Amino acid sequence: MTHPPQELGAWLRLSLTPGVGPDSARRLLAAFGEPLAIFAQTETALSQVVSANQAHALGSEPDGCAALTQETLDWLDAHAPWGCCVLTLGDCDYPTPLLDIPDPPLMLYAMGQTAHLATLKAEQSLAIVGSRNPTPQGADNAREFARSLAANGLTIVSGLALGVDGAAHEGALLGHAGKGLATIAIVGTGLDRVYPRQHRELAHRIAQNGLILSEYPLGTPPLAPNFPRRNRLISGLSQATLVVEAALQSGSLITAKQALEQGRDVMAIPGSIHATQSKGCHALIKQGAKLVESAQDVLEELRLPAPLAQQALDQSTDPNTDGKTPTGQESDPERALLRALGHDPVGLDALQARCGWPTAQLQAQLLELELMGQVGRLPGGLFQRIGSA
Repeated sequence: MTHPPQELGAWLRLSLTPGVGPDSARRLLAAFGEPLAIFAQTETALSQVVSANQAHALGSEPDGCAALTQETLDWLDAHAPWGCCVLTLGDCDYPTPLLDIPDPPLMLYAMGQTAHLATLKAEQSLAIVGSRNPTPQGADNAREFARSLAANGLTIVSGLALGVDGAAHEGALLGHAGKGLATIAIVGTGLDRVYPRQHRELAHRIAQNGLILSEYPLGTPPLAPNFPRRNRLISGLSQATLVVEAALQSGSLITAKQALEQGRDVMAIPGSIHATQSKGCHALIKQGAKLVESAQDVLEELRLPAPLAQQALDQSTDPNTDGKTPTGQESDPERALLRALGHDPVGLDALQARCGWPTAQLQAQLLELELMGQVGRLPGGLFQRIGSA
């Protein structure tokens, strides 16, 4: 939606006034209407709605507000081909699902397929979140779940972070059937920058087939407190949150907690009992989160039809094929090593005890399987098979 410069400046001034948080701003909007009307009030009138200190602060324009307003207008003009816009609370195309959460953003910056903003529905979206340092299997799970679910018409929502988030966005783009939005990235910076930098190209592809959203004004750097706060938007836009891998202190558990507080469902993929990245998922399952092993499980939990055949991401598939159609390219030693690896992380000494091979032969065979994409190397000298849908 296009806002005149004076109106946009008033919204920025309201959102940036020191000491006036979102709750106070919403009370002011409810009492006086648009921000321009708020700033036309006397300090006495304002103090009937907010504290005396807040009413006084509203009397002065925050430093840099005028410059930020012009910067935002210039950004909107320069990035018009990217479908950029700024939404304010109450705009007709403000995403409806966010109006249902306790703390909707006053302003929302959007880039990409913004024509879909007005029709966003939580029932059509699923959040996929997890560790920034997933196991190879965890990253593969995120990518394959997202690919399959996007192929079934769901929009995948995540946070553009390294690890599971990035894999989920990639999978959604791969599975996108061409209708609706493939994926939505909720970021913790201003939209004039991409964080992490490694995801610059991914962000461009998301803008072409989905949306990138932020509640933070242009120029906002990647400040640590911003990321837990943006998680409420990830869960708020989605009918459910799927946690792929998460340590016990993971930010993904914050997203899961916020999903529950918003009345959304939480699902989790179990993992190895030896992997730190699985501890958070196991804790969620103990607390009542739905255990899922396949994209089909997710569709059934959400009571959605499955128009396309689903393949379970089953970790008990035939170890001779690793869940893939045999290609005739694997030798007997490779199949034997895959059987010895199992599906839990394992160290070199333990693996050598299982197969009885000389160290040089074992390391050479592991390297070959790594190059084939069937084995991942983990921190601490551990190895793990990488399953496939």
